[in-house]
Amino acid sequence: MNLSLSPLVELLFFPGGLVLLASGLVYEFVDRKLVARFQNRIGPRWFQPLADVIKLLAKEEVIPAGVVKGLFIFLPIVALTSILTAALYVPMFGLKPAFSFPGDLVVTVYLLSLMTLCIGLAGANTEDRFSLVGATRALTQMFSYEAPFLLALLGPAIALGTWNIGQINSAAGNNLWFIIAQPFGFIAAVIGLMGKLELPPFDAPEAETEIVAGALTEYSGRGLALFRIGRDVELVIGLTLIASFYLGGLANPLDFLWKTLILLLVTAALQSLFARLRIDQTVGLWWRIGSIMVLLQLLAVVVGRLIAPLIPFLSSGG
Repeated sequence: MNLSLSPLVELLFFPGGLVLLASGLVYEFVDRKLVARFQNRIGPRWFQPLADVIKLLAKEEVIPAGVVKGLFIFLPIVALTSILTAALYVPMFGLKPAFSFPGDLVVTVYLLSLMTLCIGLAGANTEDRFSLVGATRALTQMFSYEAPFLLALLGPAIALGTWNIGQINSAAGNNLWFIIAQPFGFIAAVIGLMGKLELPPFDAPEAETEIVAGALTEYSGRGLALFRIGRDVELVIGLTLIASFYLGGLANPLDFLWKTLILLLVTAALQSLFARLRIDQTVGLWWRIGSIMVLLQLLAVVVGRLIAPLIPFLSSGG
């Protein structure tokens, strides 16, 4: 029996596993550093995200009274596992996806949404009032941002006639920058990603001045560390998806680096420019404007695909 270690190495080390976790911490540092510089602060040192995670992993995980213990422990593991699984279908670091099949775009978006769902369930599983309010806000915001984010990614997919992420990335690499053809979709994708990750100004679900740490108020130690790492990795995956769909695809690691860092610069600037929105502003305004904006653009894409075959016939006068 011939055993190949290559897939195992890819999953555990590169481009998945340990390297993906490390890249999440690196991008968290860059994001925090950029926001700090925009706000005329110094910001954290380069090893601060890693130090924070190690400190949390070393701390005791306190399980509060009144929770379902198994669910309390299991939810952070499910959240991180779903994010790492989603990375298998994405061209991480500009490389070919580890796994690919028709329709993997829908599966990937679903896996990315499990992080928010787990956070909401984690807060609802406790008796703490701050956690319950944070869970309600997280789940409410999830329904407002998941749909526009998915629709924004479907724009290039419909235009290219495939829901396979690898094929979309390859086709977009042929000098096809959908940020020009579908600018509304790009805006919706960036804002939708920030809303999914609860980044400012969409951080009402975890507003520390109002509800401490939101849905994760009762979490400490390993559970909090896993949720934090999961969000960092989801940031990298989200930036990779937007870059591969809207910025001409990712052909190599250098392509991945400069395009995702430009997107990170944009999100950091938006975090610095706007104050936190109330939950009603976060949900109501974006649900109306964002969804309508993306739906109109999708309608234009569908109409364009229907008209395109008729253009040669019409131009010939027949």
